[in-house]
Amino acid sequence: MVRGNVDTGVWSRKIPLTNVLEIDGTLIYVLHILDELDLKPEASGFGVVVYGHSHVPKAERKGGVLYFNPGSAGPRRFKLPVTVGKLVIDGGTARGRIDRLDV
Repeated sequence: MVRGNVDTGVWSRKIPLTNVLEIDGTLIYVLHILDELDLKPEASGFGVVVYGHSHVPKAERKGGVLYFNPGSAGPRRFKLPVTVGKLVIDGGTARGRIDRLDV
C-alpha cells in the first residue's frame, strides 16, 4: 500500500509514498505517480514498477522492467474503462494482466 495524491489527512502520514516488495526473487517498486519515480528501476534491480494515479490501465516493458498500472476498479473515471489488474510472477518472470469489468 502507498499513499495517493488525495490521501492528505493526518491519518495518511502513516502510509508510505513508496514501497518495495519481493516476490519469488522479483523486486517490485510501488508508487502512486509514475512521474515521481526517483530511481532507475533497471539499475536498482527492480523487475516491476507498479503505479496508479492516471487510472489508465497499462502493462508495458521498458529496459527489461515491467511498468504496470492496473487502472481503476472503482467508479468510472473520465472515459476510461473500469479495470482490475493481476500481476503474475512465475519463475522470476513478471507479467501483468488487465481485465475489463465494464464489458
